Amino acid sequence: MTVYSTTLGGEVFRFDGLARLMAAATPERSGDQLAGIAAGSAVERVAAQVALAEVPLRAFLDEPLVPYEADEVTRMILDTHDVAAFAPVAGMTVGGFRDWLLSERVLPDRLARLAKGVTPEMAAAVSKLMRNRDLIAVARKCRVQTAFRTTLGLPGRMGSRLQPNHPADDLAGIAAATLDGLLYGVGDAVIGVNPASDSVATATELLHMLDGLRDRHGIPAQTCVLTHVTNTLEMIEAGAPVDLVFQSVAGTQAANDGFGVTLAMLEEARQAALSLGRGTVGQNVMYLETGQGSALSAGAHHGVDQQTLEARAQAVARHIDPLIVNTVVGFIGPEYLYDGKQILRAGLEDHFTGKLMGLPMGVDVCYTNHAEADQDDMDVLMTCLGTAGVHFLIAVPGADDVMLNYQSLAFHDIAYMRETMGLRAAPEYEAWLEAVGLVEDGRLLPEGAAARRLLAS
Repeated sequence: MTVYSTTLGGEVFRFDGLARLMAAATPERSGDQLAGIAAGSAVERVAAQVALAEVPLRAFLDEPLVPYEADEVTRMILDTHDVAAFAPVAGMTVGGFRDWLLSERVLPDRLARLAKGVTPEMAAAVSKLMRNRDLIAVARKCRVQTAFRTTLGLPGRMGSRLQPNHPADDLAGIAAATLDGLLYGVGDAVIGVNPASDSVATATELLHMLDGLRDRHGIPAQTCVLTHVTNTLEMIEAGAPVDLVFQSVAGTQAANDGFGVTLAMLEEARQAALSLGRGTVGQNVMYLETGQGSALSAGAHHGVDQQTLEARAQAVARHIDPLIVNTVVGFIGPEYLYDGKQILRAGLEDHFTGKLMGLPMGVDVCYTNHAEADQDDMDVLMTCLGTAGVHFLIAVPGADDVMLNYQSLAFHDIAYMRETMGLRAAPEYEAWLEAVGLVEDGRLLPEGAAARRLLAS
C-alpha cells in the first residue's frame, strides 16, 4: 500500500493508500462521515486534494481500491480497460488531467475517443479537484449519442423521462398521468413506470397498457416497467412487449449481490432484449440506475467513498451499452447527501463522471422530505445540468411522486428547461409533437384541438 503525504501550513498529512486519500479529498458529504472515512477537517480535505493532484493516473491501474480477487466489478474495470484510448493521458497526474480537460484545445471528438480509456476511479479522482463550474464546463464538451425509437444526446437536445407512478398500480391513473406528461412534451427518453408491486403479472399488465397507448397514438418513444431484471427476463420469455430492460446497479460486487444482480445476468438480459428487435432507429436496450450511497447502505463499500463507488456503478452501466443511465441523486436520503448543497454537488459530479466515461447520463433531480433541501435547490441543479448538456431529466406529476414518496421535477419543469435554454426534444419525438399540435418549431404551444383529441382518445 502506497502512503501519500503532503505538508500544508506546517502540518504533515499522511494518507494510507489511494482509497483513504480519495475519501479525504472528497467534498463534504454526510455519507462519508457516516462511514467514518471523510476528512476530519477542511484543512485535511485540502491537503488530500493537494496530494491527489500529484498522483499519476496509472496508479489507479496498479492499486485497485476494491481488491481484484474479491470483486467482479474491479475485474471488469481492469480487464476491459482500453489501453489505446488511455494512451494520450497515460503520462499525466490527476492534476494534469484536470488542466488538460479544461483546456480549450480539448474538444468533443478528443473526449469521445478518450472515454473508454478512463476508469471510474480516474474520473472520480479528477472530479474531486474541480469546482462546480469545472464539472459543468467539461461535461458540456462530452457528447454521447444513443438510440432506440428516439435519438438521444444530439447537440441542442435534452431528453426527458415521463414517470407516471401510482401507489396502487392503477392503470387508469397511470394512463392519465402519462397523457398529462405528453401534453408537456415529456417522454422522449422513456415513458417509465416504477411498479408498486413486485408481481410479474402486474408488471406485464402495465407494460401492455403503456405499449398499447404508445401504439394507438403512434408515439415514437420507448416504454419501460422498472421491475427487477429477472422479472423482465420472465416477461420477455412470455412474449411481453419489452422495449428496455431496467436495473439498479452499484459499484461493488457485494452491493450488486444485494440488488440480486450480476454482470452475467445483465448481459443475458441485454441479449434477450436485443433478440426482440423492437428499436426503429437504434438498438440500445438497457436502462440503468445508480445513486451515491447505495453501496454504503448495503454495508458493501470496502472503505471507499460513495462518489467513487458511484463512478464504479457507472462503469457497470457502460459495460452493457445502455440507452440511458440516471443517478437518483437525492433519493437515498440525508444520511448520504444531507442538504441542497451536497445534492447539487453530487448531481454535477455524477453527471460529469458518467459523461466523461462515455455514458448517456441523466439525472433524477430529487430529494426526500426529511432532507435539508427544497424545490429551489432542485431548480438550481436542473438549470446547471441543462447548461452541462444532460442527456435527460426525470419528471413526475406536480414534482411529487405519490408512490415513491419523494420530490422530483414536474412536467412543466421540462418545458421550462427547453424554453429557457433553447433545448428541444429528440427529433423523432419532436416531429410527433408537431404532428399532434403540441409543438411548433420546438416550442410548446397552448393546449389546442389536437391536444384535446389526444386526451379524449
